[in-house]
Amino acid sequence: MEPILLISNLNDFVFCPYSIYLHQVYGALDGDLYYEKVQIDGKNSHESIDNATHDTNAHVLLGTSIYSDKYGLMGKIDMFDSKKMHLTERKNQIKQIYDGYLLQLYAQYFCLIEMGFEVKSMGFHSLKDNRPFPINIPNAQQTLWFENYLDKIRAYNPSHALTNVNPNKCKFCIYSALCEQHNLDTTLE
Repeated sequence: MEPILLISNLNDFVFCPYSIYLHQVYGALDGDLYYEKVQIDGKNSHESIDNATHDTNAHVLLGTSIYSDKYGLMGKIDMFDSKKMHLTERKNQIKQIYDGYLLQLYAQYFCLIEMGFEVKSMGFHSLKDNRPFPINIPNAQQTLWFENYLDKIRAYNPSHALTNVNPNKCKFCIYSALCEQHNLDTTLE
C-alpha cells in the first residue's frame, strides 16, 4: 500500500524534500521551540480557519478534513463555499504562486471531487493585502503534472544527496541546524 501523503507536506517537499524528513525528526515537539517568524505568522493566519471562526455560514466549510483514496492524500481545506462551489487556500502573504502552492490546491480540489463535491472555481487569498488569486481548475496536462509530482514525492529517499539546493532557502529554513547539506555548505565557506 502506498503511504498516505499529507497535503501540507506537498509545498514543503517542493521547498526542500529533506525538510519532510526533518519535520518527522522534530516529531511532536512544540513548534514554538523551533518555528521562525514566518512559520508563526502563517500559523496565526490559519487560526480562524482551524477554529472555524472565520465564517459562520453553514454553507462555508472551514478547516474540514478531506481525503483521496485515488491519490493517497489527506489533509484539510481552508475554505470551501458550497453555494458558490469555490475552494480557497489562504496564505499569509502571496508575492507569487509557487508550484508547492498549486500542488496543495490541486490536492484539495481532487479530494473534494472524490468526496462528491462539485468545485467550479478555486484560488488563493493573500491575507496581508486581501488579494484574491484565481486559479483555473486543473486540465489534463496539469493533472498529469500533479500525478507525476506525487510519484516523485513517494520515490524520494532522504538518504540520497540533495541536488539543486538553493542556499537562500537553506539560510531561512527552520531545520537548518539539523540539515547535513546546510551544515556542509556553511563549513565550506
